[in-house]
Amino acid sequence: MRESIVIDTDELVRRNAAFAASGTFGDVPLLSTGNLSLIGCVDPRVDPSHVLGLHAGDAVVMRNVGGRVTPAALRSWAMLAKVVEARSNGQARPGGHLVVLHHTDCGIRDLSAFPEMLAQFFEIPAVELHTKAVMDPYASVKIDVEIMKKALPAGTPISGLVYNVHTGLVETVVPPAAATEHGG
Repeated sequence: MRESIVIDTDELVRRNAAFAASGTFGDVPLLSTGNLSLIGCVDPRVDPSHVLGLHAGDAVVMRNVGGRVTPAALRSWAMLAKVVEARSNGQARPGGHLVVLHHTDCGIRDLSAFPEMLAQFFEIPAVELHTKAVMDPYASVKIDVEIMKKALPAGTPISGLVYNVHTGLVETVVPPAAATEHGG
């Protein structure tokens, strides 16, 4: 087990100075250079940039508890689409691929002891929490991919991955499939 590290503001400023000196941030545009958007969990073991080998500017990455597609996440995706539209002078950008990334041993499972909190997070009545499969990342990633298929423009490829925190490997649970309806 790793020893706990204290990272304070002074340490962050020191680390940032090293980052700034590297110059790797200079040419990274606001709009991602790739076609990838991803929603994943805030768990520090599952930083998408690290576990998927992404670099600054490769993808738009949204993170929340459990990496779940909630109404709030959908509102954020809609806002991001407007940013892209504004930065592209109203021109549609070609293609895109959305990945829903869940993982094993997720802390959201611990929240099952707090159904009212989870219900508020998903914006559903507590009696419907079983429809969110919070205990099973393989089932939950399928559920969230289906939500995204209905929310994104038709034809947008969407896939679902589960990261195993013990092996370090991802498994494709939902292969890329096109969104079926135009949401937005």
